[in-house]
Amino acid sequence: MRKRKNIITVAIDSPAAAGAGTQAKLISKFYNLYYLDTGKIYRYLGKLKLDNKKKFNYDFVKKKISCLKLTQLKNKSLISNDVAISASLIAKDNRIRKIVHKFQQKCAYNPPYKFKGSVLDGRDIITVQVKDAMFKFYITASLKVRAKRRFNEYQNLNKKITYNEVLKSLRNRDKLDKNRKYGPLKKTKDSILINTTKLSKKACFKMIKAIMDKKLNN
Repeated sequence: MRKRKNIITVAIDSPAAAGAGTQAKLISKFYNLYYLDTGKIYRYLGKLKLDNKKKFNYDFVKKKISCLKLTQLKNKSLISNDVAISASLIAKDNRIRKIVHKFQQKCAYNPPYKFKGSVLDGRDIITVQVKDAMFKFYITASLKVRAKRRFNEYQNLNKKITYNEVLKSLRNRDKLDKNRKYGPLKKTKDSILINTTKLSKKACFKMIKAIMDKKLNN
């Protein structure tokens, strides 16, 4: 695959609701990078499976991914517990991961020319998708803090779910993400650990920016 030269590539891995998406958006905006939330791709497929159980197969997935627009990943219907569970189960399928992988590689290495590079966040961005990224961050937070953040997100969307249900769901998702056979979530030795449990969004970005600026300005 052809790769654009001299671009900034940022890879972020994290468990659900650790704040990686928020930081990826801030990085994207500040450094003018093309942003892809890879978890939303699996949520998109998870929703498709829930809505098209009889039609859902590998050819169906290929067709949908080949014409996928990033605006489709912003649909608020993707933010639900049922979709999240469906997405985690789909993410275990290696054939589907290979289909999604091609799309992710294109976004990472050939972003539109108006962008200076790309930033991707997900579960296996550092370990599988963008192994040679210029910057590698592993963002995490305690389970209870992540559950509170996700619960607040659901409340703002008027989703009827309890904090304990969210906590249980995240615990199960962590188990699925870390123990799946293909592309499990794990921290690599060359990635920088950022724990957001006691950090504000602003403080977290300040830390990331300092790391990036040091390398970019050398």
